Amino acid sequence: MQAWQVHENGEPSEVMRLGDVERPTPGDGQVLLRVRAANINFPDALLCRGQYQVRPPLPFTPGVEICGETEDGRRVIANPALPYGGFAEYAVADAAALLPAPEALDDAEAAALHIGYQTGWFGLHRRAALQAGETLLVHAAAGGVGSAAVQLGKAAGATVIGVVGGAGKAAVARELGCDVVIDRREQDVVAAVKEATGGRGADVIYDPVGGEAYTQSAKVVAFEGRIVVVGFASGTIPSPALNHALVKNYSILGLHWGLYNTKNPKLVQQCHEQLTELAARGAIKPLVSERVPLREAAAGVQKVADGLSTGRIAVVMEGAA
Repeated sequence: MQAWQVHENGEPSEVMRLGDVERPTPGDGQVLLRVRAANINFPDALLCRGQYQVRPPLPFTPGVEICGETEDGRRVIANPALPYGGFAEYAVADAAALLPAPEALDDAEAAALHIGYQTGWFGLHRRAALQAGETLLVHAAAGGVGSAAVQLGKAAGATVIGVVGGAGKAAVARELGCDVVIDRREQDVVAAVKEATGGRGADVIYDPVGGEAYTQSAKVVAFEGRIVVVGFASGTIPSPALNHALVKNYSILGLHWGLYNTKNPKLVQQCHEQLTELAARGAIKPLVSERVPLREAAAGVQKVADGLSTGRIAVVMEGAA
């Protein structure tokens, strides 16, 4: 089969190589899946660089999120079991963790429904308890993780403020449904949020960026607000001033979605049922900005690594829906 492999750590475009390899053999409790579409995530870039919390043995195939097909023809969503990731014609996944692909979504959209939307749902609902009528601020609102949070926030009845970098991403954020869009390259984020909220600030802040974005969040979080920390795409891990959280009465909430797969997998299934229902009535629809063939996967991962993408880039196999 054709598969991309990483033989040494570095930039994706330099270390990912496409070649013919043997089909992987599933282990106990695993299944072999024919990949229909693989979604590109920022962790794929971190895996190539050797900077992710999971470091599979070299060589490995990246690709942490797919829509695949079982031997009996079922269309499923899965997180491949590394080192046999999704940027290949076949991948391996844990049988117990397979989720049915929503009929309302095509293969690329289904592949993009999983990690970003599960993270958004757990972050906004289980951790932050977002309520209808509250104000939600989403950093990197036009990206794969941010766009999911925007849609989920709107579906929950929140007023959504999206922070983006650049006019092109601002346009995408508006199309996603953001009530207010702030271009951090052209505007003072703190001043713009305070103006948009009448000085009150945001009730819930969704931060996959870290660094300066977190600093801004702490300045604009409302009384009894919640900052949900879901990642550090900026490359800088902030050091929160806990005295500031005490004085302003706000909460800092961490979210590592992957832990639910081991700590409480039933919640992952319940979340998927909620997401499937939202997709069926059109309340959410993954933003797939590009669909590329397998041979262009490395370029796609590099584009995500460089912060040049909007929504999700999906690697779509021949014959996929």
